[in-house]
This record gives sequence, C-alpha cells and structure tokens, in this order.
Amino acid sequence: MAKKTRIQKARAAYESKDIEATKQAHTAEAIKSATERHETTGSYVGDFVYGAIDGSVTTFAVVSGVAGAALSANVVIILGLANLFADGFSMAIGNYLSSKSNIEFIQRERKREEWEIEHYPEGEAEEIRQIYRQKGFEGKDLEKVVKIITSNKGVWVDTMMKSELRLIEGQISPLKKGAVTFISFLLVGSIPLVPYFLSFSSEAIKNIVYPFSIVMTFIAFFFIGSAKVYVTKKNWLLSGLETLLVGGAAAIIAYAVGYLLKGLA
Repeated sequence: MAKKTRIQKARAAYESKDIEATKQAHTAEAIKSATERHETTGSYVGDFVYGAIDGSVTTFAVVSGVAGAALSANVVIILGLANLFADGFSMAIGNYLSSKSNIEFIQRERKREEWEIEHYPEGEAEEIRQIYRQKGFEGKDLEKVVKIITSNKGVWVDTMMKSELRLIEGQISPLKKGAVTFISFLLVGSIPLVPYFLSFSSEAIKNIVYPFSIVMTFIAFFFIGSAKVYVTKKNWLLSGLETLLVGGAAAIIAYAVGYLLKGLA
C-alpha cells in the first residue's frame, strides 16, 4: 500500500476529528518534507469512479434496450461491445482534451503573469498589495509582506496565480487521466455483458440471462457509487443508492424503448 502523503494524513485526521493526528501532520518537519517533494493533491480516483459509473450505466442501458426488444444474446454482445469501446474511447478522449486544455490555459496565464512582472512590476506589486489588504494587512505589515513576496519572482508569480486568478497547477497527466477513464469504463462497463457470454456455455444461465445481468450490474452500481465517497466525501450508503437509482432509471427507460419498438427489429 502506498504511503500516505501529509495532505492525506491531514484529511484523515480531519475526518476522524483526531487532534493528535492533525498535530503530527502539521509539524515543521512534515510540512518541510512535503514541500521539498512538491506534494500535489491530484488524484486519478475521480477519473476511475466516473468512468466506471458511465461505463456500467450506458452498457446496461444498451443491454436493457436489446432485452426489451427481445433480441438475441448475440445482438446484446455486439451492441454492448460497440458501446464499450466507442463510448469509452470518446469519454477518455474528452477527459484527456479537457485536462490538457486546462493545463495549457494555466501555463499561458503563468507566462502572462511572468511577462507582466518583468515589464510592469509596479502594477503587479500593487495587485499583491490589494490582495493582502483584503486579507486584513495594513500599514507597515502590509508593505513588509509586499516587499517579501515581490523579492522572489517565483513566489510572486505563484501568489498571483493562486490569490488573483484562483488557478492551481497540478502534476496530473492528461494522458493518464484519459487512460484511467478508458480502462475503468471497459472493466466495469463489461459487467452487464458477462452473463451473456456465460450463457453460451450454460443453458441454466441462458434461461435467466437478463435477470442475472440485472443483479450483477446493480451490485456494481452500488459499489461504484459507494466509491464516490473518495471524491465527494458524502455518505457511502446514500452515494451507492443514488448511483443505483440513476442506473436503474436509465435501464428502465432503455427497456421500455426497446419493448415499444421491438416490432421494428
């Protein structure tokens, strides 16, 4: 198991309201060590969870639509796999491009701030002054803070990025975000199809293939929904039930459409 970062320890201490653990996460040594490692709060958990949710919901909707139309297991597998790879790829590319665009925007803004500091330091220093005046600094203390921050270009730019533009630079790779989304989409999204593959080798499963798929998918809905707590920090039970209801509603709609249009097949 990977060693927890200082921020993760601080979060865990907060969740359990452990004062002693909070103190340990905020010692001078812990803070200095984390700073030297350039600790980042980025994570791929959200990409995995949301890719998994989207994969399971959309694939099960396809399965339900085909089941409603009373089509064969072959059709379920063909359409299900087509959805898995095409929709999964589309979602992964969308996540990659969105993340890449966000990073490029942040980098462009950083270059702009660096250029403004180089060509008009007085104006940028005044911005720092106004930022810290709003934080409650006045008189000599305010001027001292401004002097300290503007004496280091790196700190100066970082302060402008965070305090003026509200932009935080992370170390998360857009390519990895897209890959995690695609993999989770495929892995969890394939669950509704598993009973249909098994039905080719078992007559018993063939007779209950759609109910079997419902059970497996609903279990996946609940557990993936519960996993959202790592991102949202909400109650795991409510989060699981919420995803279960959303996935179930999508399946009912798809089944109804398939049933109403089965005469066209």
